[in-house]
Amino acid sequence: MCTMSAAAVAAWLGTVYIVHAYDTKRSALHERNVRVEQSVALKQRTALYRDVVTILSRSHADRNVYPSAGVLFVHVLEREHFKGEFPPYPKSGDASNDPITFNTNLMGYPDRPGWLRYIQRTPHSDGVLYGSPTAEHVGKPSVIEITAYNRRTFETARHNLVINIMATEEFPLPYQAEFYIKNMNVEEMLASEVLGDFLGAVKNVWQPERLNAINITSALDRGGRVPLPINNLKEGVYVMVGADVPFSSCLREVESPHNQLRCSQEMEPAISCDKKFRAQFHIDWCKISLVDINKVVPVYITRPDPGTGILPEFGEYNPPSESLRSRDYFSDFLVTLAVPAAVALVLFFILGYTMCCRREGVIQLVHHSSIQKSTKELRSMSKNREISWPLSTLPVFNPVSGEVVPPIHPDNYETTSMPLMQTQANLQNQITIPQQRPSGKWYS
Repeated sequence: MCTMSAAAVAAWLGTVYIVHAYDTKRSALHERNVRVEQSVALKQRTALYRDVVTILSRSHADRNVYPSAGVLFVHVLEREHFKGEFPPYPKSGDASNDPITFNTNLMGYPDRPGWLRYIQRTPHSDGVLYGSPTAEHVGKPSVIEITAYNRRTFETARHNLVINIMATEEFPLPYQAEFYIKNMNVEEMLASEVLGDFLGAVKNVWQPERLNAINITSALDRGGRVPLPINNLKEGVYVMVGADVPFSSCLREVESPHNQLRCSQEMEPAISCDKKFRAQFHIDWCKISLVDINKVVPVYITRPDPGTGILPEFGEYNPPSESLRSRDYFSDFLVTLAVPAAVALVLFFILGYTMCCRREGVIQLVHHSSIQKSTKELRSMSKNREISWPLSTLPVFNPVSGEVVPPIHPDNYETTSMPLMQTQANLQNQITIPQQRPSGKWYS
C-alpha cells in the first residue's frame, strides 16, 4: 500500500513538472514572437518613412535643362519614371501598366509659356514637351510644374522642370526650310531616332556645316483635318530646319515653273532628291517653304501714340466728404404719387358718368318694339286679303278612290307659319285613304 502511494506521488510530481516546463517554454516563445513582431513593424515603419522621404524629395526636386534659343527643345515625360512614385511603390521592372496622364503649367500660371507645347496620345504612352524658345526668353528661367495622375489609384506626383534658355551665336540660322511630312504624327517625329534620321537625310541633300531643327508643328495646328482611321493615315507634321549655307539645287527645283504648274494642277512635282527621303518620309514638295532671312525686310511694330479716345490721367480718386447736407425726398415722393393718382381719378369719374348717365339703350328698345308691332300688323292684314290659294293648298284627287279631297287647312288657318310644299308624311297624317278589302276565306 505504501509502495503504491509512493508511486502515485512520484507520477503526480512528474506530471506537474512537465506541465510547468511546457508553460514556461510557451510563455518564452510568446515573448520572443512579440519581440520579433515589434522588430518587423519597426523595420517596416522605418522603410516606409524612408520611402516617403525619398518620394517627397523626388517630388520637390527641380530638374534643370538648358535649351538653346532658336533650336528645337524636346523633353519626354516618361511613365516609367513616375510609376515608382505611386503607392505601393513598385520596384523597377514591375509589369504594372497603370494609365498615367500629365498636366503641365508654368508655376503661378494656369498654362504653359506660349512657345512650349505638350502632347500625349494615350494614358499608356509617354508625354512630350516640345517647342522652340526665342531670343526674348534668354536669361529668364521658366519653372514648369509637371503633375502626374494615376488614373487607376487617383494618386498624384509632382515634379518641377526648370528651363534655362541659353543664347547661341549662330541664332538665327540665315537659311530656313520647312518640310511637310505626310506619313508622320507629331509624337512620332519628336522621337530622337526619327528626327535624327530626317536631319541626316536633309544634311545629305543640303550639305551644310551647321544644321538644326528649329520647330515642329502638327498639321492640325495649321488647319489640317483629322484623318480617317483607315489605311493607317497620319495627321502630318511640319518640320522647320535651319542651315548656314544657301539652299541646294535640289531644294530649288520646287521653284521651277514646271513644278509650280504641276503643283497648281494638284500633281506631284518631279524632284531629283525625293528618293533620298522616300524610304522613310513622304514629303509634300508643293508645301515646302524656303526662307532666306537675309532678304526678309524686318517689320518693326511700334506702339501708336494715344489719341483722343484714351482718357487722360485724373490722378487719385477723391471720394465726397461725409459733411454733405442730407436731402429730404418726401415732397418728391408725394409729387410722384399724387399726379398719377389725380389723373386716374379724373378718368374714373368721366368713365362712370359716360356709362351711367349717358345710356342710349331706351331708344334702341323703343325702335325694336315699333318694328315688331308693324310686323304683326302686316301679318294680320295679309290674312284678310282675298287672293288665290297656292297650288299646294288647292283640293286634290284621292289617288285610290278618285274623290276630291278638301283643302288641308281651313280659312282661319295660320298660313304664314306653314310651308308652301307639304311632305308625304304630312299628307299621310292628314288624309285617310279608304282601302278595298279582298274576298276570301281568310278575311271576314
